[in-house]
Amino acid sequence: MPIIYQQISALRTALQPYRGQRNDNQNSQQRIALVPTMGNLHDGHLELVSIAKQHADIVVVSIFVNPTQFGVGEDFDSYPRTLDEDVAKLATVGADYVFAPIIDEMYPVLPPPTAVLAGEITTQLCGRSRPGHFDGVGIVVSKLFNIVQPDVAVFGQKDYQQLAIIKQLVRDLSYSIEIIGAPIVRAADGLALSSRNQYLSVTERQIAPALHQELQYLAKQLLNIEHSQQEFAALLAETLARITDAGFTIDYLEVKTDQLDSVPNNAAIFNAENQDLVILVAAWLGRARLLDNQLVTFK
Repeated sequence: MPIIYQQISALRTALQPYRGQRNDNQNSQQRIALVPTMGNLHDGHLELVSIAKQHADIVVVSIFVNPTQFGVGEDFDSYPRTLDEDVAKLATVGADYVFAPIIDEMYPVLPPPTAVLAGEITTQLCGRSRPGHFDGVGIVVSKLFNIVQPDVAVFGQKDYQQLAIIKQLVRDLSYSIEIIGAPIVRAADGLALSSRNQYLSVTERQIAPALHQELQYLAKQLLNIEHSQQEFAALLAETLARITDAGFTIDYLEVKTDQLDSVPNNAAIFNAENQDLVILVAAWLGRARLLDNQLVTFK
């Protein structure tokens, strides 16, 4: 069973011996991995821990519902908090430590007077409809990096924009941390696993896989279009209409390069010599805001 810490000082003390300890097999310091979560864990989270175990000797999982990344009217108060169940699940995949601080431990002053800004990349996609969200992500991730001081950290690719922002943060703030993006874990019908999937009604849960199916179909079409602006725009419009007709309310549906640059209007990006693309979507289905993405790889 993983050991639970709620205080920053206690976790730091527990991790300190590993930083100087020699591994008998590799004659090196023990590597520490961090898997940040907000709890209410599902199989996607457990896969992140399993990946972390492949890259490190010690795995720390943080469970903290971070108030600074929730906007007015969002589900901070109702977000599921299931610490006991989460710890039991983490025991099955070999997590070593759980860091589950209270809000006052993480934020002596709330809102915090210090901000970690991530620039233009935070103003697009989810950043347009959730202003300030990524500022909150930036400060909590920075704090976790400073507290745990991991060698590696694992994040899911379902939150593609968040992963890109964290990579930028690590680069710009010179963190010596390897960032691993883990592939999306899906249910058997293709729906990306998410803690917010539990907001779906029985009927909505049957509809939800259509989101991923439409992204897959669009990806195939993008590989075969004639590189014209008109055809590109038509494909996006048709996909948007089908998703809407299925019962979703679209926040955004966009195609960008895999570095989150916008696809040029002239569609020159569809030259095989250019970098790959990613289709990104956020859509409401009832109370659940669903995220998904699909890479488009040009051979």
